Amino acid sequence: MREIERTEPLTLAGAGLVGSLMALFLARRGFQVDVLERRPDMRRETVEAGRSINLAISARGLHALRQVGLDDEARRHAIPMRGRMIHPLAGELTLQPYGKDDSQHINSISRAWLNQYLMTHAEGTGKVRIRFKQRIQRVDFDSSTLTVVDEASGASREERVTVLLGADGSGSAVRQEMARLPGHASTQEPLSHGYKELSIPAGPGGSWRMEKHALHIWPRGTFMLIALPNQDGSFTCTLFLPFEGPVSFASLDSPSKLTAFFQEQFPDALALIPALTQDFFHNPTGSMVTVKSAPWHVGGRAVVLGDAAHAIVPFFGQGMNCGFEDCGVLDALLARHSRWEEAFAEFFRLRKPHADAIADMAVENFIEMRDSTASPRFLLEKQVEKVLLNAFPGQFLSRYTLVSFSRVPYRLAYEVGAIAGRIVSELTEGLTRAEDVDLERAARLVRERLVPFLEEHKDGFRIEG
Repeated sequence: MREIERTEPLTLAGAGLVGSLMALFLARRGFQVDVLERRPDMRRETVEAGRSINLAISARGLHALRQVGLDDEARRHAIPMRGRMIHPLAGELTLQPYGKDDSQHINSISRAWLNQYLMTHAEGTGKVRIRFKQRIQRVDFDSSTLTVVDEASGASREERVTVLLGADGSGSAVRQEMARLPGHASTQEPLSHGYKELSIPAGPGGSWRMEKHALHIWPRGTFMLIALPNQDGSFTCTLFLPFEGPVSFASLDSPSKLTAFFQEQFPDALALIPALTQDFFHNPTGSMVTVKSAPWHVGGRAVVLGDAAHAIVPFFGQGMNCGFEDCGVLDALLARHSRWEEAFAEFFRLRKPHADAIADMAVENFIEMRDSTASPRFLLEKQVEKVLLNAFPGQFLSRYTLVSFSRVPYRLAYEVGAIAGRIVSELTEGLTRAEDVDLERAARLVRERLVPFLEEHKDGFRIEG
C-alpha cells in the first residue's frame, strides 16, 4: 500500500462546491492539487442555467467552512430562513418554524457566489491549479492513467496520476469508471419529477416582496412551487412537476396553458413573476436522481466523494452540506492515516451508512413538502413537536433539528426521527390545540422510548453543531 506523501501531486475531478472545498483542505495539508473541471470558469464566462441558483446551508456545511476559516464570509452572504412559509390555495399564509426558536434556522446562499469564492480561495493557496473545459473520458485504474478531452479544442490526451479524487457530481465520470470494476456497484434512481427555475424580481429599492426570512412553499399534492430569498431582494423560485401526466411539464406546452395553470394553482405567485412565460420556456427542465454506490474507492488509487459517491434529491437541503461534511471527514482521516488505502477505506466505512440515510430522508421530505405541509394534522403535529422540544431539552429531539442544526450522524438522526415521530403522532391524537398536549404522558414516552436510545448512542450525540 502506498504511503501518503505530502510532496506528491494529486488530481481532483470537479471544481464545483465539494471539489473546490476538498482542494482547499488538501492544499492546507501541503498537497499540490491539479483540478480538472469540465465546465468553463464561471468567474469569466456564463455557464448554462438549470442548476439551483441558491442553496440552503446549515450546521454541517458551515462547520466545514469554519474548518478552513471561511464561514464568517459565507454567513455575510447568506439570508437566515427561520421556517417554511406555506402558501395554501385558499386561506391565510402559515409560518412553520424550523426549530424551537429563531436561533435555529437554515440559510439561503448563492450557489454561484459560494462556488466562485471557494475556487478563488483554493487557487489563492498557491497549491491548487484549476484547468477548465477538461472532460475525463476514461480512467485506467491499473495504469493510473486518465484520458482527458480538452472541450475547447476537441483534442484528447493521456495523463498519469498518482491519486485521483472524484468530486465531479451526480454524473461522475470517475464513479462510472469505478462501476466497471469487479466488486463495484452503482445505482441511479431518477425522480419522476423534474424542476424549472423561475424568478420573482425585487421590489422598489431592492425590497423583498414576500417574507424575507422564510423558505416559501406552495404545496399542491403531486407538485409544488418553492422560493428562496436572494440578497438583492429577488427570490429564486423552483417549480417541481412530474415529467409526464395530466399536470406535468409535458402538459404545459403553451403560454396560455402555463398562465391558466398558475392562475388556478399559484395565483399569488403569478402576480410576482412577470417573466413567467420567458423563464418557463427558456430555462431547461432539470432532473433529479438518487445515486448510491459501493465501494467509493479503488484501493489507494482513487476515491469519490460528495454527489459523485452519493447524489441525493434536494428536498432536505443537505446535498451540499453532506458533501462538505465528506470533505472534513476525509481531511481528518488523511491526518490520521499513513496510507491512502487505509484512509479511503475508513472514509467509505464511516460515511456510507449516513449518506444512504440522508438520501432516504430527502425523498421522504419531498412527499412532506409537496403534500403534508398543507395538512392541518401535519401543522398540529409540528406545533406539538415544538412544545416537546422546549419542554424536554436534550431529551426530545426531532429529525429535522438533528439533520439541520447539529452534526449528529445522519443515521442516528434518521432513527431518532422515527421514534420521535411516533411519540408526536400518539400525543396529537384527539388534540385540537398543541398547548393542550399531555406533558406527563409525553415525559413518560420520552423517558421510555427516546432516552434509552440516546444513552445507547451517546457518543454520536456529543458532536456539537
